[in-house]
Amino acid sequence: MTNPANERPRHDAGREDGAAAHGVGRFVLATRPAFLTASALPVILGNLWGAGLSGSLDPVVLVLSLAATVLVHSGANVLNDVFDDISGADVGNDARIHPYTGGSRVIQDGVIERSGMAALGTGLIAGGVVLGLLLAWMKGWPVVYLGIVGVALGVAYTAPPLKLSYRGWGEVTVAIAFGLLPIVGAVWLQSGAWSLEVAALALPVSLWVAAILLINEVPDAAADGAAGKLTLPARFGRSASLRIYQGVQVAAAIAVLAIVLVDILPVWAALVPLPLALGAALVAAPIRDAPLSSPELRRRIEMTLGVHAIGTIWLTVASVIG
Repeated sequence: MTNPANERPRHDAGREDGAAAHGVGRFVLATRPAFLTASALPVILGNLWGAGLSGSLDPVVLVLSLAATVLVHSGANVLNDVFDDISGADVGNDARIHPYTGGSRVIQDGVIERSGMAALGTGLIAGGVVLGLLLAWMKGWPVVYLGIVGVALGVAYTAPPLKLSYRGWGEVTVAIAFGLLPIVGAVWLQSGAWSLEVAALALPVSLWVAAILLINEVPDAAADGAAGKLTLPARFGRSASLRIYQGVQVAAAIAVLAIVLVDILPVWAALVPLPLALGAALVAAPIRDAPLSSPELRRRIEMTLGVHAIGTIWLTVASVIG
């Protein structure tokens, strides 16, 4: 049973955000901004690929789709913190690596009350929905269907009744919601086209997003398991998590290679993301061996974010030039 809000234990000694925990900065902190590139970069990739198909870029669509996605992602992050606080997954988590794991901690640190976080998350998602409806008015209603799925997956990741991450579907949910959907949706907005090529292009990005979630779940595994949150590390332990992480990165490398071999992108498109993904797999041992709060594990988390960011940017450049 979780503590009521006025009896929730404080973790002020562990707060590392200084002035950001006050004023407007606390609301930015609550969205977990370090992870917003995971949804923003795929939207940019999809928009530019779609522009290549149509022969021109609609900058208004680019800006609106990017803003809508970031708002929904931010809102989902905030609401996920609310439901993880209710379940107790974040309350007793003392193995976090700031600012990457264990949630934003603004509820547990008394920076924003749970009710305020719920209002903030709902407002952010509502803002994204408004922009999505504007895009639907401009480009057509099929984007609404994708938007509904994206919002539903982002919220249902921790929200009842589905609580997908608590039922063992968190990694797949994130791969779809922040990889496949934003790329496919952005391509359609710019070009009105659907194709298997677009799904193939989204595959390595989706795998990189899943790898981000997976490695961030490692320090949280004990607290997640105690709260009934069945992430892969909570279910199978650190050794299995290392093997799964390596498999995901190798699969992403194979997906990049396949994109090149079937001539979706030029050969040089694999020059950066292929060795990045394979390199990440080769140096991932701290997932299994390093102390949970160690600099080594922190560096692997940052490396995983970097693989996603650099790999997606490189594929975007290749899609424009190639």
